[in-house]
Amino acid sequence: MQALSSVDLDVRRGEFLTLLGPSGCGKSTILRLIAGLASPSDGEIIWSGGSRPEIGFVFQDPTLMPWTNVFSNVYLPLRLAGISRPDAAPRVTDMLARVGLGGFEHAYPRELSGGMRMRVSLARPLVAGAPLLLLDEPFAALDEITRFALNDDLLSLQRELNTTIVFVTHSVFESVYLSQRVAIMSPRPGRVAGEIAIKAPEPRGPDFRVNAAFADQSRAVSAALRDAMKASAV
Repeated sequence: MQALSSVDLDVRRGEFLTLLGPSGCGKSTILRLIAGLASPSDGEIIWSGGSRPEIGFVFQDPTLMPWTNVFSNVYLPLRLAGISRPDAAPRVTDMLARVGLGGFEHAYPRELSGGMRMRVSLARPLVAGAPLLLLDEPFAALDEITRFALNDDLLSLQRELNTTIVFVTHSVFESVYLSQRVAIMSPRPGRVAGEIAIKAPEPRGPDFRVNAAFADQSRAVSAALRDAMKASAV
């Protein structure tokens, strides 16, 4: 069965782009294509500069090694790059502090909450300096309080590191809160039915959630998603 059809999408350097759409519309497939984990049956992906950059991929379920501690989990990409543990230690320690896990270097995944395990999953690609981060519904299984906190931390990390982020979610509210731009996906075969630029004060913070502009833009995104669903049913 065809997953995507005539997808035309630009990802701009340094932006936070969210793919929003129903289950099965090809959002995750787009991430896999960008990452090189799958190849398009038609069309092509064109990279600025001509070659795919280093890419970090964070999945909905934290993909941590349960037999080793937090430090070693985050150190993994640096170890694979040939960087010794002593040389990598300052970078790993700094990144763990940035994601709110300072002091947890020696903890094991089984000793962490779901939100803390997701923070480890975020730290691992960021410690390697990946300029492009792909996130496939990373906060979907978390409670709302933890999800809100991780939303804020993710925005702070993006500002600090100037990382380009492509984010997948089913949540209209999450897409509006996080993104500079939301791409609305139609049902399978998925396509980009529309794009909405999100206008919000920067840096964003919790006050934006209770701002009238947030409510107005959430309604606009919700209406666009509803229209895309209706159009596909015709």
